[in-house]
Amino acid sequence: MHYESTWESVRQHPLPAWYDDAKLGVFVHWGLYSVPGWAPQVPDIQTMLVADGPARMLSHNPYAEWYRNTMRIKGSPTWEHHRSTYGADFAYDDFVPMFDAGTADCDLDAIAGLAQEAGAGYLVLTTKHHEGFALWPSAVPHPTKGEYHAARDLVGGLTDAVRARGLRMGLYYSGAWDWPYNEVLLRQGADIVLATPEDPDYVRYVRAHWHELIERYEPSLMWNDIGWPRDDGLAGLFADYYNAVPDGVINDRWVQSTFSRNPLSVALLRAGGRAIQAAWRFIPEEKKRLTFPGAKWFDFTTPEYESLSEIREKKWESTRGVGHSFGANRNERPEDIVPAAELVRSLCDIVSKNGNLLIGVGPDERGAIPEQQAAPLRGLGAWMARNGDALRGTRPWQVAGSTTDDGTAVRFTMRAGVLHALLLDRPTSPTFAIGGIDAGSVDEAVLLGAGASLERGSRDGVLTLTIPEGTPAEDAYAIRLGTGVRRIG
Repeated sequence: MHYESTWESVRQHPLPAWYDDAKLGVFVHWGLYSVPGWAPQVPDIQTMLVADGPARMLSHNPYAEWYRNTMRIKGSPTWEHHRSTYGADFAYDDFVPMFDAGTADCDLDAIAGLAQEAGAGYLVLTTKHHEGFALWPSAVPHPTKGEYHAARDLVGGLTDAVRARGLRMGLYYSGAWDWPYNEVLLRQGADIVLATPEDPDYVRYVRAHWHELIERYEPSLMWNDIGWPRDDGLAGLFADYYNAVPDGVINDRWVQSTFSRNPLSVALLRAGGRAIQAAWRFIPEEKKRLTFPGAKWFDFTTPEYESLSEIREKKWESTRGVGHSFGANRNERPEDIVPAAELVRSLCDIVSKNGNLLIGVGPDERGAIPEQQAAPLRGLGAWMARNGDALRGTRPWQVAGSTTDDGTAVRFTMRAGVLHALLLDRPTSPTFAIGGIDAGSVDEAVLLGAGASLERGSRDGVLTLTIPEGTPAEDAYAIRLGTGVRRIG
């Protein structure tokens, strides 16, 4: 009874306005995997999963932060790369002194500065990824590794740098997986379910880590990954967090397994996993997505490398890397990196549907973010400096979007009763109609980036606008349409 009453108390937590207003965060993946900084050149993970299934996704994983797992899959591209680059006898933990040497005097403020330059309202750092290596001097020893953490307090240092720039700080933690704890190797779909340790020692370990992070750093976001072991105390952890950080937020990746791990069930799960992989091409595409459903409580959901088609009532956060990896991948090509224009248009689309964008970058072992990763964020930040009023602090309108009469995509946002239209490209004609907008209800049309009023007109009652020749090009055109705007149809 006490357990359920704690859940009921936790569920009273309202979504803080700061998070809903921010719209943009920067996701920093940093760990021992940053030293090799390598993953194969493959499509993004959702595309690969849909096309080829879990087994190939694991053996050809585009995420460089999964290096420890993928380097152990014999015959995988990462296995081949590791042997040819470092040698067959080079262990993953041999990266520790290289990482500590590189991060000893790295510039943490430069990372915070890039997030600010991008126009982000918050930053999320991987305090411990699936590899088990912590980025803060934890007093909780690793159950199999002992003192398994960075020599420098990178969590504390970056937290200070982020807050000094007026941004919120969030902390990522891999709760379901700690690969050195049970030395799992993920090769097929069933391994994903079986990889989470369920013993009481592991529960105490990960819970103690989260309590330590909360007490030391008071993060504005608790960003857990993959899931959580069976733990009757999870509601208590959430309550402790909200008591310590009343305007904090919690993501959705806290699903606790209900799978019974007797030998017969495990054997059936593995057999079922092999059967699913064999029949993968016959499975409907909508069943193949990388999602994290089933948590008992969360402030927001976290679809990964995914766009949604409509406004969601529940707050959500689209998360993706600048490339196909979150961690730095030296093997990525320029064509693997999202252009600034695409990033701008994606952010406009996400915000119109009640989402935030958490965009991922990966510093190398010296704390430097590769220029090809930083450039799109700077481009996004330049656009936000001119047009951010159409996104920050807004809420969805009655509909997410429309099109112009020439087919240009339009997205809508609302702030304090003022409607904004975001054109995701420049219409082919200087004068164009915005479908669904009643011309008689529009009392202004201000192009934010140029600070100029646009000529308004009507075509069969539908609003028309004219962008003058010579108006500077924008990746997306933000237009303030004023209050009281009505829909047609």
